Amino acid sequence: MADYKDKNVFEKIWGIFASVKLAVVLFALISATSVVGTLLEQQADPEKNIKILIKMFGFDHSIAHNVLGVLDRLGFTDMYHSWWFLAFLLLFSANLIICSLDRLPHVWKLVQEKIRPVPADYIEKMSIKSTVNLKGNASGVRDAVIFAMGKIGFKPSETSGEQTNQLYSEKGNYSRLGVYITHLSILIILAGAIIGLFFGYNAFLNLPEGETSSVAYRDQGIEVPLGFELRCDDFEVEYYPNSEMPKSYKSRLVVLKNGQEVMRKSIVVNDPLKFEGITFYQASFGLVPNGMGRGVIILQATSRDGRTEQVNIKVGGRFTIPGTTVEAQVTDFSPALAFDGSGKAYTFAEQMVNPAVYIIFSDNGVRKFSGWLAKRYPETWNLPDGNKVELLDFWGVQYTGMQVRKDPGVIIVYLGCIIMAIGLYMTFFMSHKRIWVMLRDEKNTVKIIIGASANRNKASLERKIEKLTHLLQSGQEGGK
Repeated sequence: MADYKDKNVFEKIWGIFASVKLAVVLFALISATSVVGTLLEQQADPEKNIKILIKMFGFDHSIAHNVLGVLDRLGFTDMYHSWWFLAFLLLFSANLIICSLDRLPHVWKLVQEKIRPVPADYIEKMSIKSTVNLKGNASGVRDAVIFAMGKIGFKPSETSGEQTNQLYSEKGNYSRLGVYITHLSILIILAGAIIGLFFGYNAFLNLPEGETSSVAYRDQGIEVPLGFELRCDDFEVEYYPNSEMPKSYKSRLVVLKNGQEVMRKSIVVNDPLKFEGITFYQASFGLVPNGMGRGVIILQATSRDGRTEQVNIKVGGRFTIPGTTVEAQVTDFSPALAFDGSGKAYTFAEQMVNPAVYIIFSDNGVRKFSGWLAKRYPETWNLPDGNKVELLDFWGVQYTGMQVRKDPGVIIVYLGCIIMAIGLYMTFFMSHKRIWVMLRDEKNTVKIIIGASANRNKASLERKIEKLTHLLQSGQEGGK
């Protein structure tokens, strides 16, 4: 206690930040607050988080609203941009740096300290030791010992006395720095995360077919300039057979820079478009509000004798089946056609689940037949007179919903992860191993005393010493 009182302010602060207990406390706070930040959707519409609180804790709406208000004032609804979370990260970083600097000089001294010969009694007191008696003299078996040490991965140095020779070697002395490399990697990852938080963004973009946008949108409709233009040429959804469940959806995108096309890519889930550090992920889709008037119905009309023509038309438009006098008029469209028990058609969803058009056919002004043609049901394309009209698409009425992400710190985070892998490998799979072998001449024999030490993973070194002993014994037996 007296020592603490004698310290100046700087030494006291240094001592606090060099404490492992502080690291544990800060890590616990970061982990606990991150759990809350994970449960609550960040920068989201309050109603979404109210529903989360109701579902998780059974609150009624008013209590959930009040709880969310408290959490919002504390910064938990935009936690990763809050001053206190950043303060936790900076304090944890300072703690990690000072802990490392406080302990590194001692470890560096051990790393730099070269192995030296030691007395025999020191070797015999080591926790890892072995003794072998061989026939001959020390100078005679010396080469065999050097060879055996090389077999287990050690290149020895040597010192000689009147009746003794000592061979000694070490390896992995830099493995002691593994924990500090891991500390460095954590700091690099934290730096990358902070850069991403403050210089990157998460946004969204609902882009209708045929339209171009130079901005994305953050929550509350805040525009985020892209620095280029993105156009959606087409959007497609594939459904499972006889089901309304999407199997896959694809957006055909074009990147424009200064009015010139510079990139073209079709994106699907887990295969995004990346350009100038911004990534566009396929996330959702839907119908453009009041978009039926802007959409173009794409049909393929085929006559009985095989003449084919693609028709681009709007609702209310007319076309003629090629090579015939049969005229068709598109009078209605449904994005999700179904029929009730009485056979009456109705639309059951606001998605392009089962798109269909209603067409009236006439010949020389006389109405012949009419009906619904559905894109997913080819049997509806065949007309009673042998002609065929296929519904290919209703282009321009859907939008592709994309998550837009920019994270300039991600490369730094990846670098930190690589460095962390190196540090963890050095920490857990490598060790500073040292070995001493003393050769002492006795009556017509050589007593070989082996001692070794390792700062971790002693079992691995023990196996090497067993192998060394076996090599020496088997070598002499083979030489008889």
